[in-house]
Amino acid sequence: MGRTPKGRAVMEVGADGVALITLINPPVNSLSFDVLNSLKESYEEALRRDDVKAIVITGANGKFSGGFDITAFGGIQAGGEVSKPGFVSVEILTDTVEAARKPSVAAIDGLALGGGLEVAMGCHARISTPNAQLGLPELQLGIIPGFGGTQRLPRLVGLSKALEMMLMSKPVKGVDAHSLGLVDAVVAPDQLVKTARQWALDILECRRPWVYSLYKTDKLEPLGEAREILKFARTQAQKQAPNLTHPLVCIDVIEAGIVSGPVAGLWKEAEAFQELLRSDICKSLVHIFFAQRGTTKVPGITDLGLVPRRINKVAILGGGLMGSGIATALILSNYPVILKEVNEKFLQAGIGRVRANLQSRVKKGAMTQEKFEKTFSLLKGVLDYESFKDVDMVIEAVIENVSLKQQIFADLEKFCPPHCILASNTSTIDLNLIGEKTRSHDRIVGAHFFSPAHVMPLLEIVRTQRTSPQVIVDLLDIGKKIKKTPVVVGNCTGFAVNRMFFPYTQAALLLVEHGADVYQIDRAITKFGMPMGPFRLVDLVGFGVAIATGGQFVQNFPERTYKSMIIPIMQEDKRAGETTRKGFYVYDDKRKASPDPELKKYVEKARGISGVAIDPKLMKLSDKDIVEMIFFPVVNEACRVYAEGIAVKAADLDIAGVMGMGFPPYRFVV
Repeated sequence: MGRTPKGRAVMEVGADGVALITLINPPVNSLSFDVLNSLKESYEEALRRDDVKAIVITGANGKFSGGFDITAFGGIQAGGEVSKPGFVSVEILTDTVEAARKPSVAAIDGLALGGGLEVAMGCHARISTPNAQLGLPELQLGIIPGFGGTQRLPRLVGLSKALEMMLMSKPVKGVDAHSLGLVDAVVAPDQLVKTARQWALDILECRRPWVYSLYKTDKLEPLGEAREILKFARTQAQKQAPNLTHPLVCIDVIEAGIVSGPVAGLWKEAEAFQELLRSDICKSLVHIFFAQRGTTKVPGITDLGLVPRRINKVAILGGGLMGSGIATALILSNYPVILKEVNEKFLQAGIGRVRANLQSRVKKGAMTQEKFEKTFSLLKGVLDYESFKDVDMVIEAVIENVSLKQQIFADLEKFCPPHCILASNTSTIDLNLIGEKTRSHDRIVGAHFFSPAHVMPLLEIVRTQRTSPQVIVDLLDIGKKIKKTPVVVGNCTGFAVNRMFFPYTQAALLLVEHGADVYQIDRAITKFGMPMGPFRLVDLVGFGVAIATGGQFVQNFPERTYKSMIIPIMQEDKRAGETTRKGFYVYDDKRKASPDPELKKYVEKARGISGVAIDPKLMKLSDKDIVEMIFFPVVNEACRVYAEGIAVKAADLDIAGVMGMGFPPYRFVV
């Protein structure tokens, strides 16, 4: 029994003599090897046939192509199919498509990303719909464009714009692509194929230019100027991603094409592509790519055939940083929100935070004033439960106080309708404890956002043994609609992210009390790729939160926690972190952190209380030693979380670490 082909290209020749080749591989017409080989065969047939005058390439179901089929990466990384460098970029796109003696036009709708755009750039013209997305996002996967994109894109849009699109994985819309010169015309979707057919015939009749994008030079800067642009790009790449080499490889390949000619550039691109494809960075980033898309598949929940219920109105209790951030995320996705506080002062402060969050988007040009007003109008502030009688979900976001949360959930059960989802944004407290005074355990769930909630991409959905599968399905749908990556986890102290990472700070404190330097630890951890080190992080979240959450872990896992006195001692001296401008660091008026010479006395005092002696070896730790001593306990705790069934898949914990704590996605060895 033969293998079922993964996608295909089909050809249909019209009465006008134009062959329409359609890429078919749902859902985004990705370019599997079957599709690419089928495209080559269709092209060769079209070139042989006397009744074919010109060719149009398009994609099925309103999508041109989402790019190379990433599921095939594993085969290539193992030295499998089409390991010959340059097969696609030279043999198919350059020698077959671009060199064809019959003109070809790409008809682009929906998206043309990665290899999809590279196929389109191999054609002699491109027609797009206004809102189509065109881009080369390959660097997000630890590789570079491998189908000729590094050579053709600079020749179509200019070097600076091409570098921006590739290095930042930044797509452009069809209308912008037209002004850049990436596409030749923009038309409505219902006119796309018709226009492309006529354009191809016009090229044949010399009414429009027959352009070989690989050999265009009018958009390229003179060599000296080009080298200055590339030099600047290298500097920026090294500054923004010092641990990554593939952005520099991309720049080198682009330069090779400018200096030695596009064909030499194609071969250098192909060789670099193959080498990067087998790198640990690529394997890590591809793993994260699939892991992120797999978080919404939860065995025993999403395979039951349940349909998400419509959530028309959401209430939030607490207008602090978390509550206001959650409210912002919801109204940005057009959910009407009721924000409840205990008094008018707190309520106005909460509403003010939401307003400021939206105004920040206006200042950055990400939102118009009209959109701001429309979005902000979705928020309503209240001081009682009167408006809760028709809400579909409530998210509690008050301080981490068990008795307060228990009282709130008992009240919610009285004032909310029976179908209403009762969610808590608690970061550590057991949900069974929170819902202890209610009878509605089937609709109690954790909806744990990360601060700032309207920015951070992760949503931990925490289920208890009694949480209804329907409630989980509803939360997964809400997470998707508010543009979060949801991860479903079980109920335990700290859930997934905070449970995994509580040793992160505790290991750092242990090292410091035994002689390691606070600032060397933070430097080593940020150099490794974390957004900030453990001590800078404690300053950011505040000592009050650090002590409260740390206490939960000491209480629940006494056998593997380290109870350092450094933070409590500093708190006694009115240091609370960034908010008081003094913590492990001191902060100026612009919140810029600087090392504090006074820190030494607090560390010495804590050592005296703990009875700890300085270990000379720990005073001479290498950065590698620090990274291992900080992260090995984190890895061990993640293994416990998985073994206990708190996470359904190990990959879910990887996503939780990346999106919840900023663990570098390129550091996974798979």
